Amino acid sequence: MQAIGNPEYPYNIYLVGVGGQGILTIGEIVSQAVNLQGIPVNFYPTKGMAQRGGFVKAQLRIGKDLVGPAIPEKGAHLVLAMERSESLKAVRYLKPGGDFLLWDYIWAPTAVMLGQAFYPELEVVKEQVQTAQGKFIVVSPSLLADFEGNPAPDNIFLLGIALRRTSLGKVVTFSAVEEALKNRFKRFTSRNLFALKAGYNLEL
Repeated sequence: MQAIGNPEYPYNIYLVGVGGQGILTIGEIVSQAVNLQGIPVNFYPTKGMAQRGGFVKAQLRIGKDLVGPAIPEKGAHLVLAMERSESLKAVRYLKPGGDFLLWDYIWAPTAVMLGQAFYPELEVVKEQVQTAQGKFIVVSPSLLADFEGNPAPDNIFLLGIALRRTSLGKVVTFSAVEEALKNRFKRFTSRNLFALKAGYNLEL
């Protein structure tokens, strides 16, 4: 199974979100899918505060056996963010012309809820991405599909969107991601495959 297109290597993905969203799972699935295609990959997850809501990031560097763990500033071909405020931490890593995919979920800390701290408007994120010369793609959580009466896994749904709407689709095939999901989730396989396909087929 071969990747499609002619991606630049190393192809860098910067993932960011908060604890409990499954942002590291996205990195694991993509890593496994890339390996299935015989392409080298380096995956570097980083967790912040342990509790739910703490900052979480990961870096994926695809296409070279030997590569440093840190994506340089302006070096990410794709930023995939799952929380609006935390997404701002990733803008400086975006490569000019790269894709910035935001799942516009809002996790407001206590200080924000008490009116003691600022929470960014969506326009702030958009302006910063545009200043960085990136392609901004935003997805509202209200678009999340339901599976058998319950919300589908949003992280897998977003991965499906990324495969169709960003340069990720030039690096890894949909079928490889499907296979990685089957290998990763022995239970709830149907639920996760549904989320992937629903995200891929979503019309924005």
